[in-house]
Amino acid sequence: EVTEKLEEVVMIWTKQIRQVLVESKQIRREVDDVGPSAELEHWKSRMSSFNSLLDEIKSSRVKKILSILQAARSKTLKQWKELDRSITIAANEAKDNVRYLYTLDKLFGPLAYASPVMMEHIPRLMNTVCMIYCTSPYYNTSEHMTSLFLKITNQMINTCKTYLCEG
Repeated sequence: EVTEKLEEVVMIWTKQIRQVLVESKQIRREVDDVGPSAELEHWKSRMSSFNSLLDEIKSSRVKKILSILQAARSKTLKQWKELDRSITIAANEAKDNVRYLYTLDKLFGPLAYASPVMMEHIPRLMNTVCMIYCTSPYYNTSEHMTSLFLKITNQMINTCKTYLCEG
């Protein structure tokens, strides 16, 4: 009876964690002219969420429940281990992406405040994006690069608009 109750608890956790994972994979809705700093903020938020989830999963309360279920040879543990692995991968992806995007962050400021003749900033920015694409195990997808380039382009357009309105 205790095992059944604990299995019910783990199944509720499993459902909640699956929901978090599904939501994290959904397409983001962003305003049309959002700049590249939003990309870093997104991944920082995601890293924080997944790290909190990992901390909770590693808590002594959860470990005790899992060890009781392991002793009882519960079948719910197989699903739990798969979810634990998925969360760990998602947390590692977010952490890695934050680390790489921080290398770009210092280049976003000059891009935002430059005159429309921002050519001196572009080569360094593109070299850094290229480095991220070539070395990041997670961020080097077409989806992530497209999102980043779109935001960089938005920032360049916003800078030009600001220049024109102030000039």
